[in-house]
Amino acid sequence: MNITKYIKLMGLIISVVVVNILVLSPGFIGVKIGGSPLETAVGVTVLFASVLVLLYGSYALLFKTPAALPVKQIKTYEDYVEALTHYRKVKVLESDITLALRQLERIRKKKDTLLEILNQRFESTELSYIKFTSVTQEVEKLFYLNLRSVLNRLHVFDEAEYESVIVQKSTQLSPKILQERTIVYNEYMNFIKNSLSTNEEILLKLDKLILEISRLDSLEPGDIEAMPCMQEIDSLIKQTKHYKQ
Repeated sequence: MNITKYIKLMGLIISVVVVNILVLSPGFIGVKIGGSPLETAVGVTVLFASVLVLLYGSYALLFKTPAALPVKQIKTYEDYVEALTHYRKVKVLESDITLALRQLERIRKKKDTLLEILNQRFESTELSYIKFTSVTQEVEKLFYLNLRSVLNRLHVFDEAEYESVIVQKSTQLSPKILQERTIVYNEYMNFIKNSLSTNEEILLKLDKLILEISRLDSLEPGDIEAMPCMQEIDSLIKQTKHYKQ
């Protein structure tokens, strides 16, 4: 359970406790259970409602699977983690989702490491610093673009349909229809795997970039484009943009 759910659960518990204190405490409303029939009824109702609220709230926060976050609303790192985690229980996609979540964590760490190295070696106003940070932003943008494409596919993926296609127990459909359905769902899976593979390549090239920058003693701005890792990154960005168009 993430920290947000902990906060919400604690807020719910505190709210219920405060309501009970206000209603039942002699210093406030002072409803007395065992007093008049009306007071007893109100007091029991408040306690019963409190129990129901706590039980349902705990279930909703701890056990109920939240609705998938619409891709258009995904903005932050935490949004991507939440969106991917929603599909983690889909058995056929479990390994892919686990990989995507690891990749998310890794690119954040690599970006922090790269910026730390750049800040140690260059001034933020230097052309070299600007060039490196610019390409880092482009690579990060490409990474998240691939991830958004994966989430778009996951949003319309039907696990039950996929399993029926793979098992192919139905005898009511013609072999041609079954074959076409298999092709469609294989395309879903292949797209997801290819997008994650591209992101893995991005992470590898960031590793190479970090390594090459850490080895530099001096660098002229004109040498940046000649660096092998920069050429590889530029080629990857161009190829992927062309593929997405």
